[in-house]
Amino acid sequence: MRRIWDDAVRTLGGAPDAGDLMERYAEPHRTYHNTFHVMSVVRDSSALADAFAFTVEERSILALAACAHDVIYDGKPGEDERASAAWARERLAGVEEEHIARVESLVLATITHSSSDPLAHVLLDADLAILGSEPEHYERYSQAVRQEYSQYDDPAWRAGRARVVKTLLDREVLFVTEPARQLWDAAARTNLARELQSLG
Repeated sequence: MRRIWDDAVRTLGGAPDAGDLMERYAEPHRTYHNTFHVMSVVRDSSALADAFAFTVEERSILALAACAHDVIYDGKPGEDERASAAWARERLAGVEEEHIARVESLVLATITHSSSDPLAHVLLDADLAILGSEPEHYERYSQAVRQEYSQYDDPAWRAGRARVVKTLLDREVLFVTEPARQLWDAAARTNLARELQSLG
């Protein structure tokens, strides 16, 4: 991850400073939003980007946003993403302001999972790729997320998680890009429906 970060910063004309990037994702309370997750998002966003005519600079911006999107994670939706965007800005000294602002905007797009930026479409689809994974992988994902919210008792968790899952299922468009829809949409809807039934 550090190499990916450093290479992207150099491409954008900055001096690499990954700071505590690796240490953040290795924090013990992260059972899902950890190094494995972020590297999966980096990998999947890069693969999806192959279908689009992104410039070298845009792909570097995408890589930085993928690396930074969950760098601050304390289970506080909205606050975590804003803190992660601020962390990225601090680490991108020497990079042109327009590039820094776009990295920030991509990270912030993960709050609402909506954006008009084509780079964000790829990032957001990659962030949700786990939903379309094999059933056993999806089960491990849902268990890992449950552990991250272990402060809630089971009834509260089930009610809150059911709302999240239903919101996802109710979306007319779950994945924005066509390559992501082809790869993950059908499996994601099956996985989500099965989880919602189990939360009933």
